[in-house]
Amino acid sequence: MLKRQRITFTLIALLFASLFAAPGALAQEEAGPSLEDLSAESGIPADDALITQGAELFGNNCVTCHEVHKVKVGPALKNVWTRWENRETLRAFIKNSQAVIASGDEYANNLYDEYNKTVMTNFSWLEDGQVTALLAYIQSETVNVPVTEAVADPNGPTTSSGVPSQYINLILIGLVVVLGLILLVLILIVTVLRRYIIAKKEELDEDDEEIVNEKVDVFAMMRSPQFLFIIVFLFTAVAAKTVIDGLYSVGVQQGYQPKQPIAFSHALHAGQYEIECQYCHTGVQKSKSANIPSANICMNCHIRVATESPEIAKIYKAIDWDPDTQTYGDNQKPIEWVRVHNLPDLSYFNHAQHVNVGGQECQTCHGPIETMEVVYQHSRLTMGWCIDCHRQTEINTDNEYYDKLVKLHDSDEPMVVEDIGGLECSKCHY
Repeated sequence: MLKRQRITFTLIALLFASLFAAPGALAQEEAGPSLEDLSAESGIPADDALITQGAELFGNNCVTCHEVHKVKVGPALKNVWTRWENRETLRAFIKNSQAVIASGDEYANNLYDEYNKTVMTNFSWLEDGQVTALLAYIQSETVNVPVTEAVADPNGPTTSSGVPSQYINLILIGLVVVLGLILLVLILIVTVLRRYIIAKKEELDEDDEEIVNEKVDVFAMMRSPQFLFIIVFLFTAVAAKTVIDGLYSVGVQQGYQPKQPIAFSHALHAGQYEIECQYCHTGVQKSKSANIPSANICMNCHIRVATESPEIAKIYKAIDWDPDTQTYGDNQKPIEWVRVHNLPDLSYFNHAQHVNVGGQECQTCHGPIETMEVVYQHSRLTMGWCIDCHRQTEINTDNEYYDKLVKLHDSDEPMVVEDIGGLECSKCHY
């Protein structure tokens, strides 16, 4: 009896191992064409140096809104060159999408409507060779199908692979259900085999007949050490995962989207009307803080624009402005905007250093701000997130300030923030 229980639990353990290994295997898609074959078909070069250049351009300019294998803010870019009748139109669209849309191109206008008339950033400064490099990178990523897709979820913690925690929970539940079904099938198979053997009873020797006639004691099996071990193991694993998820989410406010006292739309101002972020956030290039725009900046436009809007009326009330007499009163009070991005007091972050010196775009940290009706915290803004950025971000060394550092660096690899002390504790904590 104990021997049969050990065999049964061994089978269960093997099933668990195979099931938990299944997601990675199932996530792999069938092998598609090689990069060389795709390049020969598309006419886009597959040169390594060109792909590397395209990866840098994509990371600096496109990654906020696009991914290759899935829809992000904009469409997935896998095989993008096959969707356009004219390759030159695609190149023109990459450089200046609004100009192509204005020209009446049918596909460009359909795409514009499909994605809620989201305005793509103007990249007119791109040279033809740089556009080719972008396409070469997209082509190389097209054939590199990821084993797991990283899903960006602004409302919950993610695992190190980028898969949201709630998806992991669903996968675990699904695996348990599948395991139960497999066990049910095994029980049915054993039952059918037993009936078959009983029908051939005259052919059994004494030992085999004893096994066939043996009764299974379910309660004894449930009291066995092996069964109790599995129950304790599953309970401990679920409890540990819950605790770890909770610890990783402490202090993380990704997805935080408070309601503001005035419904200000970044999608309208920064997106549709293409107002530069620096016009309102005047401190971003010269001070530690980007600063919350004062009401007088709003009034630069709204003393004449949208004066009948209920939301603009809230601005008038705050600054005690009478649009009929065009005069200010004495009962002025600040607009109580709710801060969205909050770093702990022990951390130091300087906007001017990153934007003016480092040349970083607002979207690098704040995400596709030009598409947000209501602003939310796009990035995790954790210590690890900052450190990863410092390890990957290359420095523009075309400056005499860096001459000695470049000599000391003495490497074919580009110099990144980490190489100039970007991971020193005192850079952010002092």
